[in-house]
Amino acid sequence: MDNLTLIMFSLFILCVGLIIGVLNFVQSRKNKKIKRTLEALEIEKNKLATSPIVPELAKVESFLNNDKLKELYDEWTKRLNQIKEVQIPKLSDMILDAEYSLSQMDYKSTMYKIAKLEMELYKVRTNSDFLFGEIKELTTSEERSRTIITSYKAKYRTLYQKFQDTRTEYGPYETIVNNQFEVIAKRFEDFESIMDNNEFTEVDKILNIIDGLLNHMTVVIEEIPSIVLMISTVLPKRVKEAVEVYNSMIDEGYPLDYLNVEYNIKEAKKKVKEIKERTSKLDMNESLLELKTLVEYFDSLFSAFEKEKIDRKTYNDKLLTFSTKITKINSIVDDIFDKIDEIKNVYDLKDEDMVILNEVREKLNDINTNYKVLQDHTKFNSTFAYSKLVKEIEGLSNELSHVEEKLDQTLNIIGNMHDDEVRARQQLEEIKMVLKDSKSHMRDYKLPVVPDSYYVELREANTAIKEIVKELDRKPITIDVLNTRVDTARDLVLKLYTKTKDMMRSAMFAEKAIVYGNRYRSSYDDLNENLRLSEQLFYKGEYKQSFEVTINSLNKIEPGIYNKILDLYSTNEKENVFTK
Repeated sequence: MDNLTLIMFSLFILCVGLIIGVLNFVQSRKNKKIKRTLEALEIEKNKLATSPIVPELAKVESFLNNDKLKELYDEWTKRLNQIKEVQIPKLSDMILDAEYSLSQMDYKSTMYKIAKLEMELYKVRTNSDFLFGEIKELTTSEERSRTIITSYKAKYRTLYQKFQDTRTEYGPYETIVNNQFEVIAKRFEDFESIMDNNEFTEVDKILNIIDGLLNHMTVVIEEIPSIVLMISTVLPKRVKEAVEVYNSMIDEGYPLDYLNVEYNIKEAKKKVKEIKERTSKLDMNESLLELKTLVEYFDSLFSAFEKEKIDRKTYNDKLLTFSTKITKINSIVDDIFDKIDEIKNVYDLKDEDMVILNEVREKLNDINTNYKVLQDHTKFNSTFAYSKLVKEIEGLSNELSHVEEKLDQTLNIIGNMHDDEVRARQQLEEIKMVLKDSKSHMRDYKLPVVPDSYYVELREANTAIKEIVKELDRKPITIDVLNTRVDTARDLVLKLYTKTKDMMRSAMFAEKAIVYGNRYRSSYDDLNENLRLSEQLFYKGEYKQSFEVTINSLNKIEPGIYNKILDLYSTNEKENVFTK
């Protein structure tokens, strides 16, 4: 038991020692890490204390020869002393304070102080870098400015050489441009004077002035020859040609007031005068763009002139076509209304047909009125473009086409009524001829008996023909009723004609069959009886039944007798054709 207790106590002591050792190791690593951070911050602070500001500021001291530079030097010295005597010592104190907290193992406070130290160090480094940059810009300004001025001089020489090569293209502005080059050359001399006097604070100003002058001169050299060419040659030629074409077309009667040519030419000359005045001051101010716009305007003017010529021809062609068409339609409508009472007396026109006719006349009157206005505008026209007149005549033509369509509908109705009347009279004569043929056939073949039904149908046919005559004599004629009367009469007469033809054929074949059968009468009693029956039927007017009785009896004696009789006695008969 004592040994077990001893062993457990030994293990406890070992564990405690191990835990303490681990904690000491962790704390030692943490202390070393924080110390490395503080050492790094110390190095950064020392770098700030030994920054190259001092030697750079000493360079400025060597060429202090004006008040502005002296004022800058004093300000930079003051800012440097603030960094060296106030800000850097403050950093040293903050480092010592953080190290003390670390030695007391107050890690939380140490980390807070390190964070503040880093922020302060960043602020001091920023101030130092900014100060160094300002001083460095001045100390290196001569070399930088010399490099810039060299490129400016090269640009100046290029522009001046281009000017010398094309001096004649600048016209009245040659001297002005040459003087401007002298102004730029004087600015180069001012630059050299500033550099000789170490007036580095003025260097950027003179460089900006020279840069602006060179950029302006680039525009001058590029645009003035084009401006001179357009003002002296291109634009005057365009204006002259436009005026000649304009005056010529005015003399030919073209309406060109809508183009405002005279006003626009006046405004163009005013604009050219303004551009000349600006150019004499080397003020381009989009002068070239304005001149190009003027040239484009006159180019478009020629296109407008050409379009007006084309539209005039188009208008005259359409006007001629329209004039011919409306004259014809006016004549037709006037003729219809002159004879409207006669037409209404002859034909039973419907109310809707008269409504359409009245609408046609009313719309045609409107078109005639507008057409007269259009003609007046054309006769005294100096305002409306032919392109607009073309649209007007096209609009009237479309309206006239609609009127013509409605008129055609009514004319077709009246024409169809007339055609139906003529056709009815023709068919009446044809029907009478067919009826006459039917009666003639009846007289040619003297039948012993004519059935009463035949006379009934004959009376009906005659009555139907009389109804056609009555309808044709009626005023006004109702075409629908007339057509019905014609159809009825034609059907009845055709039916009568067919019945006459069939009855005559049946009678003829019945008679022929009886005559043929007489040769067998004495030999066959049955046949003799049937022939007597057939004869009785024949004289009663029942010709078809008579034929059937005879042919059936003969067929027992002489099979195929029907076809034989047909071959012997059938005749070809022409058929009448009725035309509807």
